[in-house]
Amino acid sequence: MSQDGPGIDLKTSLGYLLKETSSALRAEMEAVLRPLGMTVTHYSCLELLAQRPGLSNSALARGAFVTRQSMNVLLQALERDGYVTRPAEAAVGKVLPARLTPRGRRSLAKATAAIRSVEVRMLSGLTADEQSDALRILRSMVRSLREANGAG
Repeated sequence: MSQDGPGIDLKTSLGYLLKETSSALRAEMEAVLRPLGMTVTHYSCLELLAQRPGLSNSALARGAFVTRQSMNVLLQALERDGYVTRPAEAAVGKVLPARLTPRGRRSLAKATAAIRSVEVRMLSGLTADEQSDALRILRSMVRSLREANGAG
């Protein structure tokens, strides 16, 4: 197998380690959410709606890192199951802003506790200062990548 240049050393690649961390985090989140009948996307949608009621389907999709079509399917299921409510008709344009129902809030509270336990476990080896540094560094990385792509 020949390469034109040196490959990426996966043991020292920060990008690879971030992807590995993301994958491990998602697996742990899915594991604690499964008994609650949720996925990470389901949880993300409820959390976004709790923090910003009335978000559009497009804004929810961006916040949960899924397509608009996937979010629309999820919102229909959440509405059918009584977790969210949306108006029958759009007040403006085509936007049908979703809001959490009491059932959605109760479900979110359980999910948030489960997700918090995963984060606590993930950060258990870091001091408070190291956690603060990690947040600052990761935010800087995101900002640098978005600015490089003109999305900043």
